[in-house]
Amino acid sequence: MTHPSPVRRLRRSELATPGSNEKMIAKAAESTADLVFLDLEDAVAPAEKDAARGKVVRGLTELDWGAKTRACRINPVQTPWCFGDVIEVVGGAAGALDVVIVPKVRGPRDVWFVDDLLTQLEARLGLPHRGIGMEVLIEEVEALARVDEIAAASPRLEALILGFGDLSADQGMRGDHVGGADQGAFPYPGDIWHYARCRMVVAARTNGIDAIDGPYAGIGDPEGYRASAVQAAALGAVGKWCVHPGQLPIANEVFAPTRVELDKAVAVMAALREAEENGLGAAVHQGSLIDAAARRIHETVIERARRCGMHP
Repeated sequence: MTHPSPVRRLRRSELATPGSNEKMIAKAAESTADLVFLDLEDAVAPAEKDAARGKVVRGLTELDWGAKTRACRINPVQTPWCFGDVIEVVGGAAGALDVVIVPKVRGPRDVWFVDDLLTQLEARLGLPHRGIGMEVLIEEVEALARVDEIAAASPRLEALILGFGDLSADQGMRGDHVGGADQGAFPYPGDIWHYARCRMVVAARTNGIDAIDGPYAGIGDPEGYRASAVQAAALGAVGKWCVHPGQLPIANEVFAPTRVELDKAVAVMAALREAEENGLGAAVHQGSLIDAAARRIHETVIERARRCGMHP
């Protein structure tokens, strides 16, 4: 059974921010990210995890986030911190939290656990039912193998994210840094992430949710980040993680339609309307045949342009 996403959010850029660092949280609130997630997992040492929850709550409730989506990445459900993360952050932030990101899911059961906790908290706190969305990380081989089940697991689910680091480790891949294409002494003849990206994007699209490309750890390599983002966008991803604010402008640019794409989409739709008015099912635009399939492609471009504020 598939579920349409309850909320369609702009996710060109998702900025990772350590939940234990109040200065970085404040800078993230001022950034140009579409979504900021305050991280309680990998960015926080075990000894700091409990204290970081309070910093996350204060950041969510006391800072001005503008139009950004406010998210928190909790610890995996298999850890001793997950339950407390959900209870304390959701309970403390109340209506100031939009999305919970769940890492290292292995199957629908992990999604259901967090979903049930959120449902009970929403009822207790008087929040709208399913007002808090979920994103999940596909970063285990078991998760990639079961990605269709995971994508359909909950109507609360809004996006899947490909987690390159843990996935490469779980799969036994040989690489130099997270999200990069350089395998050092073990080069791969092509895009080593092509299968995983396609697998995740298809599962997300099938279930009406967003596909988000994972991080690129080379913060001093903007062209490498751009190339990674372009490959993901070409396959249907609608956004990418940013592990440094310097990556935000690239993600916001790559995952928005270009002016050329938008102008062409508007012209194609006008040509199709004119053809329909003349009783024709197809039209010709700049020497190319355009039909119902072309309509779907260009309608998607126009809709994304609207969400990016580029088109009325």
